[in-house]
Amino acid sequence: MGKVLWEQLEISLRSPDSIAGGAGPAQPSVGTGGRGRQDVSPKYQARVGGRTGRAGQAEYKRRRERPGGRRQETVLDRGAGAQPSPRASSARVPSAPLRPIMDRGPVLALPLLLLLAAATGRTAAQDSCTCPTNKMTVCSWDSQSGRCRCQAMGTNHEVNCSTLTSKCLLLKARMQRPKGGRGLVRPSEHAIVDNDGLYDPECDREGRFKARQCNQTSVCWCVNSVGVRRTDKGDQNLLCDEVVRTHHILIELRHRPGARAFNHTALDAELRRLFRERYLLQPRFVAAVHYEEPTIQIELRQNASQKAPGDVDIADAAYYFERDVKGESLFSGPGTFDVRVRGEPLVVERTLIYYLDEKPPRFSMKRLTAGLIAVIVVVVVALVAGVVVLVMSNRRKSGKYKKVEIKELGELNKEPSL
Repeated sequence: MGKVLWEQLEISLRSPDSIAGGAGPAQPSVGTGGRGRQDVSPKYQARVGGRTGRAGQAEYKRRRERPGGRRQETVLDRGAGAQPSPRASSARVPSAPLRPIMDRGPVLALPLLLLLAAATGRTAAQDSCTCPTNKMTVCSWDSQSGRCRCQAMGTNHEVNCSTLTSKCLLLKARMQRPKGGRGLVRPSEHAIVDNDGLYDPECDREGRFKARQCNQTSVCWCVNSVGVRRTDKGDQNLLCDEVVRTHHILIELRHRPGARAFNHTALDAELRRLFRERYLLQPRFVAAVHYEEPTIQIELRQNASQKAPGDVDIADAAYYFERDVKGESLFSGPGTFDVRVRGEPLVVERTLIYYLDEKPPRFSMKRLTAGLIAVIVVVVVALVAGVVVLVMSNRRKSGKYKKVEIKELGELNKEPSL
C-alpha cells in the first residue's frame, strides 16, 4: 500500500497539468518505445483527444502513435492563446482513477503526504513487531490498541518486552521449541545446584514457579523461586506449603587461561556494567565479584524486602546470563555475548550456579546418588573386614600365651622336690 501511494504522489507532483491547476487535458504515461497505457476506456481517450465521440478517440490514437511517443502541445490541448509547457513533452500523466485528484493540483499534496507517512509508519511498526528481550515469543499487531502484543510460547501469558521474562515462562517456552583480587568464597552447605535439567514447569498468573512441580507426570517435588528442586521426589500427594525465595545466587565461571590474568578492578567493573545494561539488574543487587585465576565468582543478593515492583529478579538475570554464556541467547537480534576486559575477550569454559534459599532444603538419604552409595558401602565393608582381622589376630595371640603357660606349669611339676 505504501509503495502505491508513493507512486501516486510522485505522479501528482511531476505532472505539469496538475501544477498548472488542471488547465488542460493529460495524456496517459508513456513507456519505452512510445507505447501508452492500453487499459484506458474510450470515454477517457475521447477526453484526452480534446473532442467528443469518435473524433476524440481518433485524436488520442494519432498522438499516441507519433515517433518517440512524446506528447506535443496543440491548440486543442490547452485552448486558444495558451502557451505550451516546456516540460509537457516528458511529463508522466496519472491514470484515470487519479485524474480528479490531480486536477486539484498541489492542494491535496500535503494531506496525501501525511496519509502516506501514517500508512508507512504503521506498516513499519507491524513489520518490527517483535520482543527485543525474549525471542521465544509469538507477537502480533493489535489494531484496536495500536501496539505490538507478545505472548510466551507454550502459554497465553502476555510478556512485558521492556524487561526480562521470568525463568518459569522461559523454561515453558524452551519445552515448546523444536530440538537446538579477593579470595574465592565457598558455597553454603545449604546451597543447591540445578541437577534436574530442563522440565515443563507450571507457572502462576504472574509467570512465576508454583511451589509444586510434576513435569506433567505423577512424580512431583517442591521447588524454590528459581525453579530448582529443594525436596525429595514424591507422588501427587506431596504437599508444598510455599515457594521459598532464593535470596543469594553464586555464579562460578572458569575462563580460558590467557597469557596473563585479568585485572580484578577492570573485570569487576565490566561484569557490573554487563548486568546493569544488558540484564537491567539494579547495581545494588550485584553484591561482589571475586577473582582468582582462572575462576570468577559473581554474587547476586536480593531479599524479598529489597525487591521493589518493576525490579528485575536475580533469578531471571542469572538465567539470561547462563544462556548467554552457553551461546543460547534469549534476546532477539544478532547480538551475542561479548565481554572484553581492557580489550581482552572473556571466554568462559565452565559455568556452575549455586542457589541459596531463605530456608534450608529438605533432602533425605534418597538424594544420594548410586555412586556415592557404592562408595559408602565399600568403606563400611572395609571397616568391618579390618575389625574382623583385628579380632582374629588378638585371639591367636591369646591362644599362644595360654599354651606357653601350661607348658611351663608342667615342667615345674616334673621337678623333684627337696
